[in-house]
Amino acid sequence: MDRTKAHPAARAICLRHGDRPDALIEILHDVQTEMGHVSDGALAAVADALNLSKAEVTGVVSFYHDFTRAPRKELVLQLCRAEACQAVGAQALFEWAEARFKSADGVEVKAVYCLGNCALGPAVMVGNRVYGRMTEEKLTRLAAQAAVTEGASG
Repeated sequence: MDRTKAHPAARAICLRHGDRPDALIEILHDVQTEMGHVSDGALAAVADALNLSKAEVTGVVSFYHDFTRAPRKELVLQLCRAEACQAVGAQALFEWAEARFKSADGVEVKAVYCLGNCALGPAVMVGNRVYGRMTEEKLTRLAAQAAVTEGASG
């Protein structure tokens, strides 16, 4: 197989970044933005283009919570579980959200560890926006609004 033709979209992203290994995180973000996730094929193409091992690229993808190896659901609710948010009720909110949205089609509840909004915990990211001082009622409302927005644009 001609390795230069493997996963052309990922190869093009690497080329836009000059096939530079020091741009790995930016490349992976671009791959995920363009494709929705970092597939096995994209991961292999990135590793090949940057002259890195698949293990090195896999390590970066698995270390950072923003990267996903499988297509995500339509709506991702990321709830912070770091210490500052835990101190103001994040654990209970997370457990409630998992139970509340478990059967909701197209909704994924995901634990993350710090959204950079520590003073306003518990913090949540809905789509690409961070919200603070989250409650069950606010999260229910935000999820409903986001679902309508996502459905209208999708």
